[in-house]
Amino acid sequence: MPNKKKGLNLKKILFITGTRADYGKIKSIILKLQKNSKFKIMLYVTGMHNLREYGYTYNEIIKDKIKNLIIVNNQRNINQMDKIFATTSVQFSSFLKKKKPDLIIVHGDRVEALACAIVGCLNNIKVGHIEGGEITGTVDEMIRHSISKISNIHFVTNKHAKKRLIQMGEKKSSIFIIGSPDVDIILKKNLPSLNKTKTRYNVSYKNYAIGILHPVTTDLKNQKKYSEIFVKTLLKSKKNYIIIYPNNDEGRNFIFKSLQRLKFNKRFKIFKSIRFEYFLTFMKNSEFIIGNSSAGIVEAPYYGTPCINLGDRQNKRANIKSVINCDFSEKKILKCIDKYSGIKFKKIRYFGAGNSNKKFINIISKNNSMWNKINQKYFKEI
Repeated sequence: MPNKKKGLNLKKILFITGTRADYGKIKSIILKLQKNSKFKIMLYVTGMHNLREYGYTYNEIIKDKIKNLIIVNNQRNINQMDKIFATTSVQFSSFLKKKKPDLIIVHGDRVEALACAIVGCLNNIKVGHIEGGEITGTVDEMIRHSISKISNIHFVTNKHAKKRLIQMGEKKSSIFIIGSPDVDIILKKNLPSLNKTKTRYNVSYKNYAIGILHPVTTDLKNQKKYSEIFVKTLLKSKKNYIIIYPNNDEGRNFIFKSLQRLKFNKRFKIFKSIRFEYFLTFMKNSEFIIGNSSAGIVEAPYYGTPCINLGDRQNKRANIKSVINCDFSEKKILKCIDKYSGIKFKKIRYFGAGNSNKKFINIISKNNSMWNKINQKYFKEI
């Protein structure tokens, strides 16, 4: 009989993370899967995790006791997505030829995920995509759909995402609905208390809102204006805010510059990053979240927290009552803040009901045909 202790016949699964956001999405799966004796798990850590300006968030991964970490810095002063894509592809190609995993798991719509998926495809290694079939309306959506077309296996959040993948020519037999894996953590009963969370991050506000503004790479000509409107409106609202840095896409410097106006204002606490469980506690107890982060669309509705969603970065993601779409208009934004501040909506489980990690493991453990199927894909006509 094979000796499992020596690692024989184990399926090697390589996860990719490039941001604090996608790590929060795959964390519950990795933690549960690395306890399973049938699999050897590796985590390739790159992107924002290794940048000083974002607080070196790879340290948060280390604290979670994730095994077999591979930490690779794919950028220094590079902001352009195409250059990040090229660097990631070269680095990952060299790594892949040494480790030769049986399955690569990528998440979402980031450029690192696209690069790693393409390299995996060109090396005839199966690629699994978590949260394909989502729509947003920016370049992120194009990247997400590109990853889906490269991937062999799809782990989607709901029936709507599955339907879109079928429209894109993907076979039903390769699509599995597991929900969004971060819901496993969102619904946990043992999240940090609000008092503990406030103490850890030195937040003394009784009432507060959360603000996160990301750059929109398809509309850079307006990024400076939008950043200034965002900051100016928050100042005028007279409320307390927890502000979290934008992602590292091109255009972030406009946002950083605007945020400097808030630096010494007592109504604002600005963070490079917040550990996911603590962020959820802040979210659960906030008056609202404002900006264009997917957190307002995916996480906030599970707590009934209103989301004032600005611009078109997320405005097509989901039709949820607690998500209020608003233009970058100072007058309109202030009106939304006055109307929805402190209101709690009915909690909605649009992106799954939890246990995504169990569903994921059940699929890869019992679906032998998935592992034996050739990697060549064929377009499925409707």
